[in-house]
Amino acid sequence: MKRFALFTIAAAISTAALAAPETYVIDGTHTLPRFSYSHFGYSTQLSRFDKTSGKIIIDRAAKTGSVVVTIATTSVDTGYPLFNGHIQGEDFLNTAKFPTANFTSNKVNFDGDKISSIDGTLTLKGVSKPVTLTVTSFLCMPHPMLKKDACGANATTVVKRTDFNMGKYAPYVGDEVTITIPVEAIKE
Repeated sequence: MKRFALFTIAAAISTAALAAPETYVIDGTHTLPRFSYSHFGYSTQLSRFDKTSGKIIIDRAAKTGSVVVTIATTSVDTGYPLFNGHIQGEDFLNTAKFPTANFTSNKVNFDGDKISSIDGTLTLKGVSKPVTLTVTSFLCMPHPMLKKDACGANATTVVKRTDFNMGKYAPYVGDEVTITIPVEAIKE
C-alpha cells in the first residue's frame, strides 16, 4: 500500500510539473502595436505605439492562459510629430487624462497546441469593451540570442472609435480601426 501511495504522489508531482503554467514578460523592443483606419477613403493610414509592457501566462498542457498588455498611448508614432500631438489630444486618445490603453484576457482559446484567439477587455480612453484578438501566428521556442525560451504571436482585432469616445470626423475618417499586436515575450 505504501508503494502505491508513493507512486500516486510521484505521478501527481510529475503531472503537475508537465502542466505548470509558464510566465513570459513582453519584450517592449519587439512588441510595437499598430493601428490602421481609412482616411477619408483616400488611403489606409498606419501608426504604431512605441512602448508596450505586460505578461503572458500559458499552461499548454491544460490549454489555459492569461494575457495582460499595457500600451503607453503617449508613445503613439504616426511618423509626423504634429500629428502625434493631434492623436494624443482630447478628441482622440486624450493621453493627458488616459496615458495607457490596457488589454486583459478572460479566456485564451487553443486550436490544438497553439493559441488561436484571446477573449478579453480593451480599456481605451477610460472605456472598457469586450474584444477578441484573433491570433494569426503563435510560436514558442528557445530564443537563439537570449538563450531563454520565448514566445511570439501576431494578434488582430477591429474596434469602432465611436465606442471609445473618439468619434471625431466619423464617418469620413473611418470609424473602424484595425489593431494589430505583434508580440514577443521572454520566459521569466
